[in-house]
Amino acid sequence: MKWIEWAIVGALLFLPFATINRIETDALRRTLLTELRYDVALDAAVDDAASQLIGNASQQREAQYGSEKRVALNKEDAIAAFYRTLGAGFGISDDPVAQGALRRYIPAIVIVGYDGFYVYSEHEWIGADGKAVMKPVWGAKKPYAYADAAGNSLSFTLDQEVLAYDAASGSWQEGLRQDIRQQTSIPLLQDAEQFEQIRRSTIVRAIQDELAYRINQYNETVSRSGFSYVFTLPLIPDEDWSNSIDDVGVMAFLQGIPMGAKVYNSYALGGSRVLKQEAIIGALKGAMKVYFRSSCGYGYPREEVFASEQAAARKGYMPLPCPQ
Repeated sequence: MKWIEWAIVGALLFLPFATINRIETDALRRTLLTELRYDVALDAAVDDAASQLIGNASQQREAQYGSEKRVALNKEDAIAAFYRTLGAGFGISDDPVAQGALRRYIPAIVIVGYDGFYVYSEHEWIGADGKAVMKPVWGAKKPYAYADAAGNSLSFTLDQEVLAYDAASGSWQEGLRQDIRQQTSIPLLQDAEQFEQIRRSTIVRAIQDELAYRINQYNETVSRSGFSYVFTLPLIPDEDWSNSIDDVGVMAFLQGIPMGAKVYNSYALGGSRVLKQEAIIGALKGAMKVYFRSSCGYGYPREEVFASEQAAARKGYMPLPCPQ
């Protein structure tokens, strides 16, 4: 056999493998592009939901509290924005049937609030007409609750505000940890570093436990309607959990969407970073206690740092305008 004939035979033998490899490469490329498009859609939906969560919060109500993170939550506006933006990202804004199908792949949405959180997930119940009703609803607000071995209990927030029950004296104290620690014998309030560690771990564990319970319930509910995919709480890095509890915000899960040879599973976090404001500095101007924004540039001896002007005023500091 001449060398040209061997070359032709070799090419014929190689062609099927090359074709299969090209098909697999194209399929992988399409899958990666689809996954990227879904990621962008989910991230945008959660960010829009987070912005709507506090977009219309009452400024008057905000002023009643010392923390800028303690605001009215517009949960319904946030959910509406989430679904609207997600539908646009998937190209189904004008298709209510497709929108309904997409919602079946969302086992839970979490609203992280200042002193508690809410979970929005699908529930099933019997309506007044005796027929089964299945639709997503809000669960009750869940506090960030902690109890120690001595019977003391604390309700944490997204900052240093805490509601504490002292089992030894049978009394309740509420305020900043550093302000109430001398009024109670609770050991955790005496140690700032341990308090912060327990506060953050308590908030994360509370959300994780509730999500695991809700997703398990969701599996039971959708399995009765013929949905075979098993939803799970994904492994979320500690850094993402930490970011999710720094601000009021939104966390959403999107799972089980068929995508070629695999399924799409992801989550997104949207923090309401618009809550971030300049620090308020409490300082001494001679013998007078004054407060001003950190950008003012005053060099007066710093005494304390506050999250809001209201908190500084409550501690007896007088406002000092920035120089013109």
